[in-house]
Amino acid sequence: MVLITEKLVRKKSEHNERLISTLEEISLHQEDIEVIDHIQNWCRDLKILLLQSNLIARLENLHKLKRLEYLNVAINNIERVENLEGCESLTKLDLTLNFIGELTSLESLRDNHNLRELVLIGNPCVDYPHYRDYVIATLPQLNSLDCVEVTLSERLQALRSLPKNRAIIVKKQADQAIERDEQRIRVEQQQSALAEHCAGIEDEEERIKAFWQAKSEHCPEIRMEIARQHRLGRERHETKPQLDPPKRDRSLFAPCGRPYNLNQGKLPFNFQDEADYYLLQLEVYKHLDTSLIDVDVQPIYTRVTVKKKIFQISYNEEVKPDQSTIQRSQITGHLMIKLKKLNVNELLIYKKGSAKSLAPSDAGKIVGNLEDKLRGTVDISNIFPPSDVPDLI
Repeated sequence: MVLITEKLVRKKSEHNERLISTLEEISLHQEDIEVIDHIQNWCRDLKILLLQSNLIARLENLHKLKRLEYLNVAINNIERVENLEGCESLTKLDLTLNFIGELTSLESLRDNHNLRELVLIGNPCVDYPHYRDYVIATLPQLNSLDCVEVTLSERLQALRSLPKNRAIIVKKQADQAIERDEQRIRVEQQQSALAEHCAGIEDEEERIKAFWQAKSEHCPEIRMEIARQHRLGRERHETKPQLDPPKRDRSLFAPCGRPYNLNQGKLPFNFQDEADYYLLQLEVYKHLDTSLIDVDVQPIYTRVTVKKKIFQISYNEEVKPDQSTIQRSQITGHLMIKLKKLNVNELLIYKKGSAKSLAPSDAGKIVGNLEDKLRGTVDISNIFPPSDVPDLI
C-alpha cells in the first residue's frame, strides 16, 4: 500500500524550499496513493491539493484543512462523497472519472457554502435520469456543474422537482449498488481464474503477456491490479542487471611512450610551427570558468583538460616548459599557449624568408653554415654502438 509520507511531501514542495508547514499548494498526482493521511497535520495552510491519477478509495482525513479552496481527486477509486464538511473554504471539487454511484452522498456538501464548482464527469451517477436537476437543487450554492454554468431559471425549476427527482435517484442508485455487488463477485472470479491460468505458464514474459491480453472490466479492483502489475514491472526492471558495454579506457600514450593526439571535447584549435616556438590557440567555451581548465606543458606534449575532457597534442621538437606562456582572451575566452622551443630551427627561418631581410653578407653566412652542416662527414661508429658479439673463428 502506497501512503503519503513526509519524504514524498518534502520532495513535492521544492517550490517552497521543502518547507511543508507553510505550504499552500502541492501536487501528489500519479503516485499510486491509496489512502489520504497525514497531509492535514503537516500542511494546515494548504489552499490547493492535487491528488488526481491515484488509487484513493475514500475521501478522509481532510477536515482540518480549513483554508483548502481547490481539491482535485480525479481518476481515483472513490465511490461516494464524504468527510468534506470541515473544508469550509472549499470552492472547487473535481471528481472526474471516479466510481461514484451513490449520488445522494452529495448532500453532505450542503454546508460547504463556498463551493462554486463541481465536476462529476465520467462517474456512473451522471447517467441517472434527472441527475443534473437533482445536483443543482441539492447544492444551490453551485455556479457551475460539470464545467457548464448553472442558470437561475434552471435552478428554480430543479428546486420545484427535487422531491420527485430524489425518489428516482434513490431507486436508480439502489439498482446500481446491486450491479456493483455483482460486479465485485464477477471480477473476483475472473481474477482467480486468470491467476490460475498465469500460474501454469512457466515463461515470465508469456505470463505477463497473458495478463495484459486478458479482458477486464472498468472497476476499482481492476485498477488496483493494473497498478500492482506496473509496480512489479518497475521492480523487475530496476533489479535486472544493466548490461552496458564496458567503457574503453582511452590511453594517452602509445606502448613505446609516444604521446597520442587527443581531442575528446572536439574543441576547435589552431597549431602553428614557428622557428623558435609553437603557438597553440584552443577555442574553449567563452563563459567557462577558468578554474575548470587545467594546462600541463611537457617537453614533448601539451595536455589541456576542459571539464574533465582531455585535449592533448604532441610536437616534433622539445620545448622549454618553464619559458612557455599561457594566456586567455577576456573577449572570446580562447586559450593561447606559446611554447618556447629548446633549439631554434634555423632551416625554418631560412625557408620563411627571414634571410631576405638580412644583409647579403649575413644571408650568405647563414646559408654557408647550413651547407656545412648538411655536407658534414657521417661517422658510422656514432650511429651503431660496438657489438658485444665475439668475432668469427
